[in-house]
Parts: sequence; structure tokens; C-alpha cells
Amino acid sequence: MPKSIDTQHSILIVSSSGQFDAIVSRSLTGYISKDICKSAAIARRFVLERYYDLVVINAPLPDENGEDLAMDVSENCNASILLVTPQDVADAAMERLSDHGIMIVPKPAPGGRIDKAIRFLFSIQDRIHAIERKRQAAEEKIEELRIVSKAKILLVEKKKMTEDEAHRYIGKQAMDRGVSRRRIAERILDDL
Repeated sequence: MPKSIDTQHSILIVSSSGQFDAIVSRSLTGYISKDICKSAAIARRFVLERYYDLVVINAPLPDENGEDLAMDVSENCNASILLVTPQDVADAAMERLSDHGIMIVPKPAPGGRIDKAIRFLFSIQDRIHAIERKRQAAEEKIEELRIVSKAKILLVEKKKMTEDEAHRYIGKQAMDRGVSRRRIAERILDDL
């Protein structure tokens, strides 16, 4: 039984086949934002206008074979890409595209393979998002340390405190006022 996707994801399905759209849509359980388009040209516009976690391309498309679209999406955004391509060109597509992080599934695909590929690519996106959140938290902490350090230097220079006294002063002010050390440091920088 497929595990439901428990986070909000966005997906773009690029396919000229309504039957393929239905197969992919059945794989999308949970909270999914889904757009469907029929050509590579429209897909390129959608990708420029909106962020997608996953782009699923059912090749060939009416205006191209789908490989160039997969490469363009790979180079221009952070979406995971699944290219479903005819069996006779799947090996060549894998050779050309797999080094770019594009997953290839030959069609006709055995039952459940597209579903498993989608779940796998969503799990990769979840990990990417988690790493991004950690990176942002680390950057915010570094920025806070930088501001607090500047405020301590200013207290040492202007108020003739020692570094330890300045450190304790900022910490005590933050605790007494119920605000962050950063906020107190910003006030010190503004006032002095």
C-alpha cells in the first residue's frame, strides 16, 4: 500500500496524454498542488512563473521529445525531474540525462513504478527542504552572533566595560525584557 505524502508538494505534469495524467494523479496522495500542461513551451512558462517540487514529463511531447525540457528545468530550478520516455530511447536518455539528476522511467512502465519514482523524488525534495531550513537557521544564528559581538565591542569602547561585563549586560537585559539578545544588541547599536 503506498504511503501517503504528508507534506505539501507542488507538481507539474507535462503530457499530451490524458490517460498518463490520470495515472500520475492516482499516485499523488496527500497534499499536492498540481498543474498539468500539454507542451514543453507552456511547461517552460509555468516553471518560470512558479516553484515546483517535481516535474513529470511524459515524452514525446507535441513540440519536442521532452529531453531538452528536462535539461532546461534541471538547469533553471531545484525541482526533481521524472522523464517517462519510450522504451526504445530510454537507454540513450539515461546516458544523456542521468548525470543531471533526472530520473528516467521507460514506458510502458510496470505497475507502480511511476508511483515509486514519484515517492522517491518527493523524499529527496523533503531532504533538500530540511537541509535548507537548517542552513537558514545557521545563517540567522551567525548573524545574531555578529550583531551581539558588535554591540559588545561598542560597550567595551564607549561604556568601558570588560568583554565579560558586556556579555553579561546583554544577556541580563534580554532576560529582564523578555526579548532576544539580538534585539538588545540592535538597540545598543542604535543608541550608542
